[in-house]
Amino acid sequence: MIVGAGKGGTAILKILKESEVLKVHLVIDRNLDAPGILLAQQEGIKTGTHWQPFLTENIDIIIEVTGNDAVFQEIRNAKKKKTVLIPGSVAFLLSKLLEEKEELVVKHQNESYQQELIFNAANDGMMVIDNHGTVILFNKRAEEIMGVKKDEAIGKSIVEVIPTTRLPLILKTRRIEANQEMLLGNDRKIITTRIPIIEENGTIIGAFAVFKDITEVVNLAEEITDLKEIQTMLQAIIHSSDDAISVVDEDGRGILINPAYTRITGLTQEQVIGQPATADISEGESMHMKVIQTRRAVRGVPMRVGPNKKEVIVNVAPIIVKGKLKGSVGVIHDMSEMKSLSRELSRARQIIRTLEAKYTFEDIVGQSDEMMLAIEQAKLGAKTPATVLLRGESGTGKELFAHAIHNASDRKYNKFIRVNCAAISESLLESELFGYEEGAFSGAIRGGKRGFFEEANNGSIFLDEIGELSANTQAKLLRVLQENEIIRVGATKPVIINVRVIAATNVNLEKGIAKGSFREDLYYRLNRMPIHIPPLRNRKEEIPLLCERLIQKINRDYGRNVEGVTQAALLQLMGYDWQGNVRELENILGRAIIFMNFYETLIDVHHLPELKNKKSGSELSLTNTSESFTLAHSLSEMMEGYEAKIIQQTLFRLNGNKTLTAKTLGLSVRNLYYKLEKYNLEKNSMQ
Repeated sequence: MIVGAGKGGTAILKILKESEVLKVHLVIDRNLDAPGILLAQQEGIKTGTHWQPFLTENIDIIIEVTGNDAVFQEIRNAKKKKTVLIPGSVAFLLSKLLEEKEELVVKHQNESYQQELIFNAANDGMMVIDNHGTVILFNKRAEEIMGVKKDEAIGKSIVEVIPTTRLPLILKTRRIEANQEMLLGNDRKIITTRIPIIEENGTIIGAFAVFKDITEVVNLAEEITDLKEIQTMLQAIIHSSDDAISVVDEDGRGILINPAYTRITGLTQEQVIGQPATADISEGESMHMKVIQTRRAVRGVPMRVGPNKKEVIVNVAPIIVKGKLKGSVGVIHDMSEMKSLSRELSRARQIIRTLEAKYTFEDIVGQSDEMMLAIEQAKLGAKTPATVLLRGESGTGKELFAHAIHNASDRKYNKFIRVNCAAISESLLESELFGYEEGAFSGAIRGGKRGFFEEANNGSIFLDEIGELSANTQAKLLRVLQENEIIRVGATKPVIINVRVIAATNVNLEKGIAKGSFREDLYYRLNRMPIHIPPLRNRKEEIPLLCERLIQKINRDYGRNVEGVTQAALLQLMGYDWQGNVRELENILGRAIIFMNFYETLIDVHHLPELKNKKSGSELSLTNTSESFTLAHSLSEMMEGYEAKIIQQTLFRLNGNKTLTAKTLGLSVRNLYYKLEKYNLEKNSMQ
């Protein structure tokens, strides 16, 4: 019987449970949740809360583990004479010994595991036998080379595993046999070293063998043989490069240059090989010497080299072999060639910008219902050849939609011509759109000129500010839309074209029809698929995402690293009406980033002075409510009040959906719940 089922009692129970000599009859403890009680119940051993009722049973040994002297005395007085009583101190000692045993076992297991990892990670085969010739260690590489599984080798005589082994002889001679060739039964040759394992007192306890497949040694010899061929190939590659290459040793003396180096610098091998690294420099510091001193690469360093003081850009890197500096290699780029290529690239980019659409629907930021509707309509229109009329205020992104529609259509691999009808004078617009014949008017170039419509054949043409066209141009445009043909200025023969027209306007065409400034028949041709792009003030929930996208663009343009907008500044941005729409937002953010210090990474309220004195419509509406702010309130109080107003309005508009509200406002759900509680808005929200 065990009295006390705490830590000591549990330890004693574990020991006795594994014993075949003694059997635990019952476990006693006042606490039925004691670990010893729970363990006894799992093992099917009786349990109880008091020892006295069980003294009548046939119990040989009582182990008292409560640590209470009074309990020990009571049991000693009440037990039978033949019953042995063991005090808790003895039980405690046993439990401590058990804990130490378990710790030692765990430690031994960890050390064995680590040794096993190291043993198996070796690239050489290894095996160990004891003084009786029995295999006790056999690593994975030994399995591969010998063709014997570890389980088949461990515990067996080494002669059974490898009949030709000399390890038993090593046990007798106690001599080391190094780098010996050995033939295995599978016709494989190995190089092996055999070592006896001898204790300090001279007792031999085993032998150890480490071996390598000789085929690996042969392969290594072949690699060394091929080094000369590889060196020849590398020299051929270096000499074929159009970039100038020079190599110096660890002392900074030239050891290799290629023909391109001579061509660019004008220096021959005799003037460079064996000479100091400064021999080729006309202006500037030797980058070879700097790299040798610092062991760090340098890139994009301008300097002048050779007798002609050639302007070049230099990249130099150290040559480090097995941790030792062996020299450095430099690549020289001719700046005159790079400048010429840069000019050609700039010209090509300018041409490409006029002939291709740059944006897709993925570049359009839209979360509001109105914007999503406009995007879906535009995607639908892109799949048809129908004329599209983009309507919306200035700065809402009509040209962005035009680009996206072209890129989503089957004409995306053809030209995309953009024309601002308000930017070209009325006298030139007709000839620019439809082209002209030779001699059509004074100043006409010889051979005539193709117009924008002919340039856009099989592609798309974007006519921005379509409401600014003159009556005469409107009539010609109507013919293009009806007949798919144009007539050049000064010509009589029509030219058949296949062009998709995307028009845009920020004026009310219906009023133009009423005033007689816009043709009604042209309006019906253009208005076949109208797409209304909502102003920014109607979709303010998109301002956080728009800010993120615009800041990324401005960072690329200005070479800055601004990360975002603070919450206070975001509230101020969302409180403004944005009469100039997204274009005005980009203007405000760009101006803020220009005047920010380089160490600043977030746009804050003080970076937006333009908005401080501008009162938006939403702010005006706040002043007319019972929650109006007066000058008696501090800035932080007014900002918090306005923040609460925005959260409440957004939550109401989204039917109480907190997850969508948090996403719309750029908050985490947890932060939104915090603000709802802070501003006492929880009771007004809808789940």
